[in-house]
Amino acid sequence: MKISIIGVGNVGSTIAYAVVLKGLCNHLVLAGRNVTKAQGDALDLLHTLSFCERPMTIESSAIEEVRDSDILVITASAKGRGKMTSRMELGAGNVKLFKKMMPPLIQNNPAAIIVIISNPVDVLTYLTTQIAGLPSSRIMGIGTLVDSARFRVLLSHEEKIHPDDLRTYILGEHGPNQFPVFSNAFAGSERIDDNPEHRRIFEEVTKAGFDVYNLKGYTNFAIATATCEVLKAIVFDDHRTMPLSIYFREWQGIEDNCFSIPVVVGRTGVIRHLQPKLNQVEKTALEKTAKLIKQNINRLIHNKK
Repeated sequence: MKISIIGVGNVGSTIAYAVVLKGLCNHLVLAGRNVTKAQGDALDLLHTLSFCERPMTIESSAIEEVRDSDILVITASAKGRGKMTSRMELGAGNVKLFKKMMPPLIQNNPAAIIVIISNPVDVLTYLTTQIAGLPSSRIMGIGTLVDSARFRVLLSHEEKIHPDDLRTYILGEHGPNQFPVFSNAFAGSERIDDNPEHRRIFEEVTKAGFDVYNLKGYTNFAIATATCEVLKAIVFDDHRTMPLSIYFREWQGIEDNCFSIPVVVGRTGVIRHLQPKLNQVEKTALEKTAKLIKQNINRLIHNKK
């Protein structure tokens, strides 16, 4: 299993470290526009192997030289400027970057499953699907997986229940227009109510990433761990359910769009789109997020207002 991480900034390096610790492959490639940084990270990770359970080949590469990967993890990104208030601030720069970077990557790695971390993730997952000409099941964005994880952690403090025992999803945009699915939220078969306190917790989640970013200049630990959950599901064919950003022709009446929906993930990528029964509040939120994401796709990719 060969995993190549494209982009060796704070996020890419942390994902690489987590992949090594968890032993998720036998061949790891770190590739970036800063090849010297990629070389340094690869060498540093190589030195950790005597403390790890699984040996692996770890090497660095220029992006254009990455070949024959089983999984491509894309974290490369244009730089943000100062305090960021919206992931859309990265939109124009990252669309330009992806249009240049993705065609040779796809050509050199034709069998790869592509996992996109860069933001705005919904727009970039849509764009990559367009560029690649591959089944959409093989191209997924990390989307609201990390938001859902943050939600479970904050809810667990309120409910006094381990976060892994809470079944709660946030769907839609990885951004301010995401929405919680309380109608299908449970702990031990007991419903998690849609009440003011839980709504307050959800509002905390929508800004949690920016709280971290503005405090230390980036986010890395939670997103790296979430990414490894996706990689683990692919590598071990786990058939895990999770909310991920994926292009779909139709889902819950929404057509030709790309945002986080609940899916099943295994060795071939996204195996199945799940179809939860949404209540009217959630259907309204779904229509809103779908409209706004499509507007961003049209503006950033197709240059339509």
